[in-house]
Amino acid sequence: MDLRGYGDSDKPEGGARHANYAKRAMAADAVAVMRSLGHPRFAVVGHDRGGRVAHRMALDHPEAVTRLALFDIAPTATMYARTDKAFATAYFWWFFLIQPAPLPERLIEADPEFFLRTHVDGQSKTPGSPSAELFAEYLRVYRDPATRHAICEDYRAAATIDLEHDAADADRRIEVPLLALWGAKGTVGRTYDVLATWREKATDVRGHALECGHTLQEERPDLVLAALDNFLS
Repeated sequence: MDLRGYGDSDKPEGGARHANYAKRAMAADAVAVMRSLGHPRFAVVGHDRGGRVAHRMALDHPEAVTRLALFDIAPTATMYARTDKAFATAYFWWFFLIQPAPLPERLIEADPEFFLRTHVDGQSKTPGSPSAELFAEYLRVYRDPATRHAICEDYRAAATIDLEHDAADADRRIEVPLLALWGAKGTVGRTYDVLATWREKATDVRGHALECGHTLQEERPDLVLAALDNFLS
C-alpha cells in the first residue's frame, strides 16, 4: 500500500507537530487496511519509509504483526543520534526536507524532476534501476505539490514526534522475528553495523547485505525474493 501522502493515497495536512505523518498514524492506517481485508494477523515487509512504519507497527500493534522484514534502514533514532558529516552529506534530504514549510517545497518546485532524479540515481547502484517506467510513475505523483508537501511532513515527523515516540519506547523490544536486508553499496550498509543496530531494538534478528544499493527489491529482486521466501515460510 502507498503510505499516506505517497502515491495516490490521501495527503492530509500535517496537523499539530506533524502528527498526521507520524509513523504511529501510518502504522494505524496499515493495520486498519489489513483488518478491513480480513487479516487480523500478518507479516510485514517494508522498504525505507515503509520499514520505519513497520518498526512502529510492531511496537504499537504486536497482536497483529507475526514477522517483520526491513530493507536498507537502521532505526531512525539511531541514525539521527549517530549522524556525522559523512551521513549528513550522503543523506542530505533528511536535513533539507525537515526545514519549516514552505522552504523545501518551494525550492523543489523549481525543478521537481531534477531533484527526484538526483535523489533516486544517487541511491541506486545498479545500472538501469529503477526502470524508466517506474521512474515515470514516481515522477507522475511527485509532480503534485500536495505529494511533495506530504513527503516533507513525513520527514518532519521523523525528526520530531517520531523521535519522541521512540524515546518513550526505548526500553521495549520487538518480539517477533526480524529480517534485515541492506545494500552493501549503499549508505546504510557502509555506515552502520545494521544487525547490531536492530539487535538493540529486537530480540530475534537475522539478515545480510546484498550486492546492490538502496533499492534492493528493484536492483536484486531475485535475492530479495529468495530471502523473503525463506524467512516468511
